[in-house]
Parts: sequence; C-alpha cells; structure tokens
Amino acid sequence: MSYLMKKVLKYRSASHLHNVGRLFSKIQMLSGSKAFSGQNMRIQAFSQASSEKTDSFSYVIVGAGSAGCVLANRLTEDPHSTVKLLEAGPKDTILNSKLLLWKIHMPAALTYNLCDENYNWYYHTTPQRHMDNRIMYWPRGRVWGGSSSLNAMVYIRGHAEDYNRWSKEGAVGWDYEFCLPYFKKAQTHELGPDTYRGGNGPLHVSRGKTNNPLHHAFLDAAQQAGYPFTEDMNGFQQEGFGWMDMTVHKGLRWNTASAYLRPALSRPNLSAEDSTFVTKILFEGTKAIGIEYIKNGEKKKVFASKEVILSGGAINSPQLLMLSGIGNADDLKKLGIPVVCHLPGVGQNLQDHLEVYVQQKCTQPITLYKAQKPLQMIMIGLEWFLKSTGKGASAHLETGGFIRSRPKISHPDIQFHFLPSQVIDHGRVDSQMEAYQVHIGPMRSTSMGWLKLKSADPREHPILEPNYLSTEIDVWELRQCVKLAREIFAQKAFDKFRGPEIQPGDHVQSDEEIDAFIRKKADSAYHPSCTCKMGQSSDTTAVVDPQTKVIGTENLRVVDASIMPSIVSGNLNAPTIMLAEKAADIIKGVPSLQEKNVPVYKPKTLETQR
Repeated sequence: MSYLMKKVLKYRSASHLHNVGRLFSKIQMLSGSKAFSGQNMRIQAFSQASSEKTDSFSYVIVGAGSAGCVLANRLTEDPHSTVKLLEAGPKDTILNSKLLLWKIHMPAALTYNLCDENYNWYYHTTPQRHMDNRIMYWPRGRVWGGSSSLNAMVYIRGHAEDYNRWSKEGAVGWDYEFCLPYFKKAQTHELGPDTYRGGNGPLHVSRGKTNNPLHHAFLDAAQQAGYPFTEDMNGFQQEGFGWMDMTVHKGLRWNTASAYLRPALSRPNLSAEDSTFVTKILFEGTKAIGIEYIKNGEKKKVFASKEVILSGGAINSPQLLMLSGIGNADDLKKLGIPVVCHLPGVGQNLQDHLEVYVQQKCTQPITLYKAQKPLQMIMIGLEWFLKSTGKGASAHLETGGFIRSRPKISHPDIQFHFLPSQVIDHGRVDSQMEAYQVHIGPMRSTSMGWLKLKSADPREHPILEPNYLSTEIDVWELRQCVKLAREIFAQKAFDKFRGPEIQPGDHVQSDEEIDAFIRKKADSAYHPSCTCKMGQSSDTTAVVDPQTKVIGTENLRVVDASIMPSIVSGNLNAPTIMLAEKAADIIKGVPSLQEKNVPVYKPKTLETQR
C-alpha cells in the first residue's frame, strides 16, 4: 500500500471524484488485471484480402447499444429466430467482472467514458455560427450498451404529450397509450409497480441514496419559488421538482448490456460480436440481404434471411444508410455512391437538447469537492469495489425537475438536473472549489440541423450540423433558463449554503450579457436524435414508416433514437429502450400493448407558468 500512496501523491492536483479511475488503474496494474483497451480504429481492412464467409441469420442487427441490445434479447426469445449482433466497439466487461472495466460500471466514473476513445465515437460538430463559432463535442457510445454505457444514468421518459405529438406527426400507433406499456415492460422499479412503473422488466431503476443536504435544499427552494413537488416525474405528474430515477442497480450502472444482452448470450440462437466495423448494407435491388463488415482487419459478410436492422443511433444509422446508397440521390452521386433509394430525409431533421450550467459557490464543505481529493477517492473506490455502495455508487444527479417557461405552454419545456458539484468542459477539466450547479435547458427547441457524409469512406466521421440557436425563440428560452435557475438559487433554502455565483457571474445581468454567456458556454446535453424520422410514406422527409421499415426498401429497418419524429421532453435513453421494446413486438408480429385512459397531470391554468 505504501507504493500506492506514493502514486497517490502524483495526483495531488486531481479534484474530480471521477479521477478515482486514475488511481485504480494502478491497482489493476498491481493485481495483474488487464483492462480491455478497445478496438484500434486504424482500420487496415480495405487493402487486405476479403473473406467471403457466408454466415446467415434470421436477423442481423447493427449496433449493440440502447436499442440493439433490447432487440437482440427480445428477438431471440423465439428459438426459431437467429440473430447476429454487430458492435464496432469493445465489450463493456470481461468475464462479467466490474473490476476489469470499472470505468463503465462505477456510476461516479461516468466522465471517464465521455472522454475515452476506446468506448466513444468522439464526434465533433461544425463550428456553430450562432455560438461564437465553437466546435461542439458529441460523445456517443462505441461499446456494448452504446450510450447507456456512457450516459449519466438519468431515467426520464418524457411527457405523455410527446408521444401523442409523434402520432400527429405521422407515427401512427405511437401515442402515449401504446408507449406506456412498453416503458413498464422494460422496467423493474425499486419502489415497486403501479399504474406507471414496471415491476418485472430487465431494466432496473432506482432512486439516489446519498442524501446530500444540497439536494434537499434544491427541492425546498423550488417549492419556495412556487413550483410543485412531484413524487414521480415519470408517472402521473412530470411537472415540478423531485427525486430523479436512475438506471443504477445495487450500486452498478445498469446499461442495456447488463439488462438485456448478457442474459441472452447463453441462447444458442444469438451471436454477438464486438470490435466489428460495419461498412455497408448489402442489397439485391432494393432488398437488404446482409451486411459487410471488418473484423480483425478482414472484410467479411453476414446475411439476413428475414431483415437487417440498424440500431447504430442518430449518427451511425443515417451514415450507414447513406454509405449504402440510401439518402439524397444528388449528394450520393457526388461522392460516387451508387443510389439504391432516393430518400432525402436521411440525415435531416437533426435535433438535440442544448443546456447551460448555472454554478454557485458553496459556503459549507458538503459538496463533492473534498471527495475528489486523492485519499478520499481511494476510500470511495475501495468501498465501491468491495460493497458497491457509497459515493462511487451514484452519478449524483439525483434531483431535478420540469417547468413551463411561459404561459400558454401546455406541458413542461424546461428541464433541470441538480448536481452538488462543479463540472467544467464535460468533466475534462477538474472542478476548482466547493460548488453546486444546475444543468438547465429547453426541451423542444425549434433549431434543426442535419448530417451528411464527408466522403464515401466509412472511417470518416460525417459532417454534423446541429444549427444551434438559429431561431430567436431558442435564444429567448435559454435566456429564460438562466433567469429561472438564478431565481431558485436565490430562495431561502439556499441561504446557509449560497456563496458568490461562479457562472455566469454577478457581472452578467442584462439580456445581452446573458445571451453572450449562452453563446460562450451552452453545450449539448448529448441527445442527438430524429435523423431517420418516422412518418408516413407520403411524407418526403420521413425515412421509416410507423412499423420502423425503411421507406422504399425491403427487409430493412431502423430502430433507435434516430427514428423519433421529434425530440422528447427529457433524456433519451429511456425512450430509446421503450422504442426498441415496442419495435420488437412489431417485428415479431405481436399485437401492440395498449393502456387506455391513463390519467396525466394538467396544470389548473395555462395563464401562468406556475
């Protein structure tokens, strides 16, 4: 241990709880463990001999992420169906040991995955002309579990009206009454089942255990500001503030690999691959017949007797469609890609949530700042490794809320996540002091973007243009976010904790000053979506129909966050899992589950915002 302590001294400047990872890397080295390093993306396959191995399965699924793991599990429930699941990144664990890939499974270590190219596509946008020409960082999962292995584990479903809106936008059969049963089917909530919560699903959901007094102060302050308390923002009443649900089970991140994939791996009809780089869909005319991919530097093919299903997410799925000849014909021809189907909506309709952090210095040593000191990190890490409890067992985003930004809004359009700590640059810069913050952003922004291929080379990331803050209402809403967050932090409940405002800072007061702060500091909430929009075949912007089939093709589906017609009012992981659960029944030809007339909260009046 004396050797370890010498190593600890090298990290004297570390001030982030998640830096416990650097220290426990040393423990792994000492114990002889070998952490999985992930696939080296320097692919040499195009110059090597091709393997013509003709594997065939009922279904080939591209992407073992939040949707792909669900589909792999549900489709192999039928012993007569065989499934091949292909994932570009590594497995999320080795021998089912949390020690060997603790960075994924320790909830508090989440920022390591956000910044680790072994598990992350590490995307970046174009310079954003309405945001001081900043290039925005977009982490996306490249590992078993996908972005459910990288995210902050917040389980939020969105509002019932999001799904009713989907139906009106052309996704017929995706109303709330058809979606709620699949949220419940997926879930086992630690508080037990009720009208809104599930009790027998593979996805374990829990509430925070840290009981930090700042979380209580935040909830009290929100009520002092005039907002209601909600017992369950995923249940009857989203509007208000309360304790958030998390995909954490017994102190471990409960990603879709843990929930869905590993329980199915013992089935003889499932073959799951990692470190497998898919390059294109194989077609006979407009009929999808298989996938071409690269494994260990060798080009291979796998064939689907029933269907090819893309579950690569809002960036990878449209990229693969375009690489395979499905997209805007003019754009594809310019890159020399043979056109299989002219479908101009592919890559369009890109939507994301933008958010800002309002940060306040704390006058008492009750934030996570001291927990980020090297010796404390050692103790926190040891407790987690031995018992899966303590500060390492939470991502600490345990409270939050939803409000309406202005009168006449029918359901909440602003979301809060409260954190008893300070985050700087996606966690890539260590926190500086005892502080707390709220992440706050609009839920239904009107700015829409697109993505396009940079070249016909599948190794090149596509051009990502989210087009943030391109409308005046979006700027107004984020400005309102700052003002409303400040109002809550100014309430009596924070009097004994409140120090000077760190960000934006007391010098930022006028609308113009707040707008400048937003342009400089607002960032993605990591929710890209809607790039393969679900709708009617008569809609020229739609990519898949309400059965998730790619319009104008045969035997090809997309099932992931890209097919959302519009972004939901909340985090995207829970809706993506629901979407895959429902799509699995569609693919199997099972009648959709339905629960009619489930009550949903409505404010007493829309004349005020609270």
